[in-house]
Amino acid sequence: MMITDVMNGGDAGMEETKDSLYAAFKAKDTRFDGRFFVGISSTGIYCRPVCRAKQAKKENCTFFSSAAEAETAGFRPCLLCRPELAPGGSQMDAASALAHRAAVLLEENCGSGQSLSELAGRLGCTDRHLRRVFMEAYHVSPVQYLQTCRLLPAKSLLTDTGLSVLDVAMAAGFGSLRRLNDLFQEHYGLAPTALRKKTAEGKGHTETITAGLGYRPPYGWKKILEFLSQRAIPGVEAVRDGAYERTVCLTDRKGRTVRGWISVGNDGEKNRLVVTLGDTLITVMPQVLARIRRMFDLCCNPDTIGETLQAMDEIAPGLWVPGTRIPGCFDSFEMSVRAVLGQQITVKAAGTLAGKIAGTYGKPIETGIPGLTHTFPSAGDIVALSGPIEEHLGVLGVIAARSRCILAIAQALTDGKISLDFCADPETEMKKLLGIKGIGNWTARYIAMRTFGWTDAFLETDVGIKKALPDRTEKEIRELSERWSPWRSYATISLWNSL
Repeated sequence: MMITDVMNGGDAGMEETKDSLYAAFKAKDTRFDGRFFVGISSTGIYCRPVCRAKQAKKENCTFFSSAAEAETAGFRPCLLCRPELAPGGSQMDAASALAHRAAVLLEENCGSGQSLSELAGRLGCTDRHLRRVFMEAYHVSPVQYLQTCRLLPAKSLLTDTGLSVLDVAMAAGFGSLRRLNDLFQEHYGLAPTALRKKTAEGKGHTETITAGLGYRPPYGWKKILEFLSQRAIPGVEAVRDGAYERTVCLTDRKGRTVRGWISVGNDGEKNRLVVTLGDTLITVMPQVLARIRRMFDLCCNPDTIGETLQAMDEIAPGLWVPGTRIPGCFDSFEMSVRAVLGQQITVKAAGTLAGKIAGTYGKPIETGIPGLTHTFPSAGDIVALSGPIEEHLGVLGVIAARSRCILAIAQALTDGKISLDFCADPETEMKKLLGIKGIGNWTARYIAMRTFGWTDAFLETDVGIKKALPDRTEKEIRELSERWSPWRSYATISLWNSL
């Protein structure tokens, strides 16, 4: 039962579920990490359910649906289990899809300075309606949730890095050192410098920043890395030594272009990814970490998905592999271009073409990492090219029809006619994508799966899917897949991985 059910249930149901949550807490069950938090009244701190500190008594425990709710109730984060490292909640954990999309936006844009009304506008609702549904789902206001989105990363940076407190304030999205100091005093009862003296004394400033992002095991790291390696764009992405590396180009809260690099590795013993980024990305760190969470599907609840997809083993033993994740993307325009280029040619050939586009129209960058030489051009960069697009992309080997399709996507994005944001509605945006000449059902669904994190995309016309499910018609494959809804994107990835 979800924690939201506990909060909304009757007294008897609440007590019964509190027993279940306490049992999960006592067992240190990783399946529940990030899905609820435990406030300990005897110490005034709140913990993840996997915390290894001395077990608290049940009567001293209060269960919360989010870290923000625990902090609003007056609890401070545990310095041992560090709630800021917990996996995020999936859409299936939220009582409202709108509230979930709002939470994702708040996490990614906590340093943007956007107002609640601006965020509500991006979600197609009023700020009043957003406050109401958000409170119902998370039991805190969007503003309270936003404060925690800033406080926890700041705490992590103070603990793990030698960044100055001012840099920490900027990286976490506070906008000023005074605001960071005020909220630390209000929520944690200490100054940021006091936390540094306790946990990071002697750490000096370096040219890189390292952050941890938790996930719920099992996690198929090797498979997601293989998927990304096969589709890596030369000059922009690389997979080596068990890590994913790429260049980054983002816009900070002041509208300035910020460029740099990231590297993502896996710490399987602690169930987290380790993200390293150059210090040029400090001011856009919330954006970077939010995109990595989505790219590597860190909010997934594998046991929930497995309950449905273990039925795939009836087709062939071992067809469903626990820990399978949907490989997302870091840049939605880049991924869309890659998808269009991949129509009717090999994965390798599409990667070569994408690399030529990056090398010709992207921006050169010094990373110090072999093979990472350019950032991928933005939609605006492509729209700004003068003359027929075929003359620009054609000389690189891109056929005329696909060149025009890429330009049409870029134009729609810059005009705001299409949104490929993670918080957008997949069904609505797919209809718009299908209106672009050159985009069919396969491409639209594939883009939706990787940019929106859409969990229910299925590609019955795909050659790989047909090969994994032989001797069946497309209609039979589609009907078979209906048993796997709403997790057919995971089924798609699992079928590809089986080949």
